[in-house]
Amino acid sequence: MKYFNILLAFAITLILFSCEKSDDLDQNDVNGTYLGTITSDVSNKLSKADVSTPATVVVSTIGNQIEVHCFSDNFDTTIMFDIYMNGDDINVCLIGDDFENMYGHMRGHGNMMDGTMHNSSTEWMQHLNNDHQDGDEHFGGFDMKHHTFNYVFNINGQNYNFQGIKQ
Repeated sequence: MKYFNILLAFAITLILFSCEKSDDLDQNDVNGTYLGTITSDVSNKLSKADVSTPATVVVSTIGNQIEVHCFSDNFDTTIMFDIYMNGDDINVCLIGDDFENMYGHMRGHGNMMDGTMHNSSTEWMQHLNNDHQDGDEHFGGFDMKHHTFNYVFNINGQNYNFQGIKQ
């Protein structure tokens, strides 16, 4: 009977821990292929219309950053991003020269509270406080609950909106 109680306690413990849901997101969870559409606003003298075509995004982790390669029949671009946890989402932000060209300032020239992570603050909020100024805009990210990626690529003043789901 003693061994039975020990075995029963072990089995219950094993079941409880194996069924425990983890809320921790891993940046590698974004890696993979996303199939969807890319929509661009095409304007000419006679009409203005949204044009949507099938597109693919391939996401790969390189060090602490991700590479996003988006392509379709008439579109092909690759961008590097830093990623930040924000609840059930993972938000992205440009890096290096792309960051400076987009925002007109270097990283670290934001609100600069005290530079420390507060318990109630997400990685994303900390990034906004430390690296951005009022009015800085972001263009997409990952919805981890729905396994989707949405991003607006701005190429030569033209916006291309990708929306896709992980395969």
